[in-house]
Amino acid sequence: MSSDHNHTYVEQSGASDESIQQVHAHAQAKKPEQPHGYAKFPLVLLGIMCTAIFFGSIYLAHYSAHFDPMIYNEHQKPSKGPAQVATITPAMLGKRVFNNTCIACHQASGQGVPGVYPPLAGSEWASGSEERIIRIVLHGLNGPVNVAGKDFNNAMAPLGAVLKDDQVANVLTYVRAEWGNNAPAVSAETVARIRAETATRTQAWTATELQPYAK
Repeated sequence: MSSDHNHTYVEQSGASDESIQQVHAHAQAKKPEQPHGYAKFPLVLLGIMCTAIFFGSIYLAHYSAHFDPMIYNEHQKPSKGPAQVATITPAMLGKRVFNNTCIACHQASGQGVPGVYPPLAGSEWASGSEERIIRIVLHGLNGPVNVAGKDFNNAMAPLGAVLKDDQVANVLTYVRAEWGNNAPAVSAETVARIRAETATRTQAWTATELQPYAK
């Protein structure tokens, strides 16, 4: 009798398991299917955000002027009159190039270092022929030179590989209008022309070589 009882229990247990499986399968069938892959809306939103960041970076690169304190002053009180748009001049951009590249030798005052680096203030080389000064910036200057009545004998490093045409034009425009200098601005087109004409040059200029370009 005990054997029959155990046999009946196993059958009931098996039936019970089968019923549970059927109920579970029925519940699974009622669940909504999950979509495969990624939802389209988040991907579209991500694309819009990336596009906005990309074009925003381009806008800032072109129009922020690197947030130069010469142009943007957070301490300046807004004018009560009509809003005025700040004009970024080539000389303003040139001053930034000067401060990053030239100031160590020629100093913020443009006076240079006595006996070592010639001055730019009151210099006939800085205010004179743009044909000559552009060549110096592009390829450098080596050997003795007389500037503002004083003799110097040092080397100026070439900057043509470091500065683009517009940067050369801007920094020379700044130098030729600063510290009492009063010479015409230099254009990027002129720099590009001279760069092309001297493209094969590999050595720094000497004062003697530059005499034909003095006028």
